Amino acid sequence: MNLEIIKTTSKDIVQGQEIWVSGKIFEAIKIRRKMIWHSKIAFLKKYEYTDEMLEGPFKKWRHKHKFYNTMDGTQTEIIDEVEFELPYGVLGKLFEGYAYKQLQNIFEYRKIATVKALE
Repeated sequence: MNLEIIKTTSKDIVQGQEIWVSGKIFEAIKIRRKMIWHSKIAFLKKYEYTDEMLEGPFKKWRHKHKFYNTMDGTQTEIIDEVEFELPYGVLGKLFEGYAYKQLQNIFEYRKIATVKALE
């Protein structure tokens, strides 16, 4: 996705941390221009955190990250729960199913890329 961290208020993930990211976030859906995404860690506890978009391409974005050990304890499973709303009112609502599918593709790609990076 060619994401680049422009600025962050902390090098570690801490509650209240803000981050600004630039990248071709929506290349999967043919939007090729770079966008700035500004988010904040709104909630943090052991093995879980939630980031919320403050500025960016969505009307609303809330992303919960959860980390679990597998039953045999040899791997970590990452669960992503995303709540989002597209801009443009009724027109945006018409495309939410499509956007949801594209987000699934992005998270699946991230999962595969993470596994490859750790091998």
